[in-house]
Amino acid sequence: MTIWEMLAVFAAGISAGAINTVVGSGTLITFPVLLATGLPPVTATVSNALGLIPGSISGAIGYRAELTGQRPRVLRLSVAALLGGLTGATLLLVLPSTAFETVVPVLVTLALVLVILQPRLARVVQARRTRKGTSAGPNGGPLLFAGLLLASVYGGYFTAAQGIIYLSLMGMLLDDTLQRLNAVKNILSAVVNSVAALFFLFVAEFDWTAVVLIAVGSAIGGQLGAKFGRKLPPTALRTLVVTVGVVAIVQLLIRRYG
Repeated sequence: MTIWEMLAVFAAGISAGAINTVVGSGTLITFPVLLATGLPPVTATVSNALGLIPGSISGAIGYRAELTGQRPRVLRLSVAALLGGLTGATLLLVLPSTAFETVVPVLVTLALVLVILQPRLARVVQARRTRKGTSAGPNGGPLLFAGLLLASVYGGYFTAAQGIIYLSLMGMLLDDTLQRLNAVKNILSAVVNSVAALFFLFVAEFDWTAVVLIAVGSAIGGQLGAKFGRKLPPTALRTLVVTVGVVAIVQLLIRRYG
């Protein structure tokens, strides 16, 4: 890499770390930059996954106050993230690069619709539970576990917008604030990135310059994202999620059909 390419990758890492902490989809910043430096797609994907781990951990630390009392939930849902992330990483090396690209924009669009409708749908679900005398439960039940497992398969394969899918699923099936769910999302993203990257260490080729630049940048960005993201009210956070998601869909469609 030239010095300018290194600076671009570092800046992309900071941006991705911040966006991943608050919303998700930071890969849509780092991945195109890595491709622009001349890295092959698979090398760019695995280098990006490893480089973003410090950013996910940094963001989770920044949201540690919102994680209070959520340990059982995090442990349970992390199992889904681990299994899904490992499966997705395996598929990356087995399937053609276009395998998920067709369905991903549809998944992200559906996730955004759920994020937009989440307050209304949550009220409907809560009213139904009240009539039946049941509660949401602290962990979301088998449906949430299965949904996060599938989302993590996608996350281990590409990672872009997985945070938005996580938030939409948890927002629908858990009775909690969006900020607290966002804190859980950061943990799950860290689990997926970590298990995928560890798998790739044994079977794929990394660009270690890119890994280090993204790692340092995303760690800085994770703290920045936590500092400002935690202050956003629910409506503003939901608006940011939708905005980033729309940009993600456009980029994914351009990448697929452009």
